[in-house]
Order: sequence, then structure tokens, then C-alpha cells
Amino acid sequence: MSLRTCDSLLRTRDTALRELMDDPDCDPDRLATTLRRFGVVNRVVSGWGGVYRAHVRPHLARLRHPARILDIGSGGGDLLVRLVELAHRDGFDVVGTGIDPDARALASASARIRPGIAFRCADAASLVAAGERFDVVVSNHVLHHLDSAELPTFAADSLALARGPVLHSDIARGGLAYALYAVGITPFAAGSFLRTDGLRSIRRSYRRDELAAALEEAAPGSWRVEERAPFRLLAVGGGAADPAGTEGTGFTEGTGGTGRA
Repeated sequence: MSLRTCDSLLRTRDTALRELMDDPDCDPDRLATTLRRFGVVNRVVSGWGGVYRAHVRPHLARLRHPARILDIGSGGGDLLVRLVELAHRDGFDVVGTGIDPDARALASASARIRPGIAFRCADAASLVAAGERFDVVVSNHVLHHLDSAELPTFAADSLALARGPVLHSDIARGGLAYALYAVGITPFAAGSFLRTDGLRSIRRSYRRDELAAALEEAAPGSWRVEERAPFRLLAVGGGAADPAGTEGTGFTEGTGGTGRA
């Protein structure tokens, strides 16, 4: 497929597409393989090392108490483990909680349970209702799954849960990203949903102006959207639960740019 064809295909978000792994009746072995391999794929493409350095580490350095990190839609658990390991390497006292409403994802994540890391079958709304609060709230590849009615609720719940930065990372839709992923994922794709679902994810994903407009409509003045390399968007908000109000606008962390993992 040519780049011009890819650009034409990706002109608008294809919200009618559904990923194979979201089917409750999908092949369990292929799903398990997909969730395991996300760790490798995320290391290559998601850029969370740069996000940690720009946004998470500066906030942890200001805290005077043990920190809690929440990963919403934690899937196989690789992102949460990585963030906690990075924080521990920098000498921070941190515990991590991953939540996912899909029991199949929790079964995969259970292999990554260790001291200071826990996974729960839950969604953000249930944690808000329980009055839980976290110092950093993150998600990876969740936003493109949400429809126009779900995004405002998800954005509001994540802000309500946070005392500090809220960081939602996702793919930036574009023809070059689509073409490169179609080729680059091939060595990792056998026996999994990685290729089909990854390409569908790109077609469902936002461009920067689209995501910024959607979040502004959901919560005016609460979010900014950064472009991060390669082909990434990062929605940055500040936790509404911060008692000092220092993170209320979401614009006190980091400097933007294109930090890499």
C-alpha cells in the first residue's frame, strides 16, 4: 500500500472498526500471546521512557510521601511495571496499581505481580466512587478505544483520581505510521493479533487537533496534547484531587517536545 493510499485511508477516524482482541470470544491463545508481546512493542514505539523523564520523575521528586501510580486499562501490565522500576531506580518510594475491567487481561498481568505492584479487575469509575486517590495516573492505548460519549467520562474520572499529573498516551493517526507499522510489526506478529489490531488501532486513533478539541469540549482548560516521537500523542492533565491545587491546570509538568524512550 502506497503512502498516498494510507493517507487517504486515514483521512478520518474509523470509529466503526473493532479490534479482534476486544471480542470476548476471540482465540484465548492468540490473545495471551498478544498481551505478552505488548511489552516488547511498547518499548519500541510508545516512548514512555521520555514521558517518565519529562512528567513523572519531576513530580515524584517533589513528593514528601510514598507515591501511588495508577495505570488505567493496564492490559498485560508491562507499562506499570516499567514505570515502577524506573522510579525505584531513581530512588523513589513508589507502589503501582493497574486496573482493567477485562479479566483476561488481568490473568496475563498476574505474571508480573511482585512486591509493590498489584492488578485489579476494576474501572476508573469504581475507584472514583470508592474515594481512591493516586499521585500519578496514566494510560496507554486506551483513548482510541473510546467513543464520543465515553471520552468525557474517562477524562473526568482520571482527573478525579489524581493528585498530580494525568498522562494518557496513544497513537497519532497518520499514513506514515500506518505504513511503517504494517511492515515493522511482522517479526512480532505470528500467532497474535498484533498486526491486525495495531493497524485498526491506528485507523481509530486521533490526530493532535482532533484529540485536543475532544478533550477541550469534555473539560475546558484542563488538558493539553503534546506530539511525541515516533507517531505519538500525549494528553496531559492535572489531577483535580490535588489538595494544594498546584496541578489543577495540568500544565506544570514537563516541557513538551518529543522525548524518546
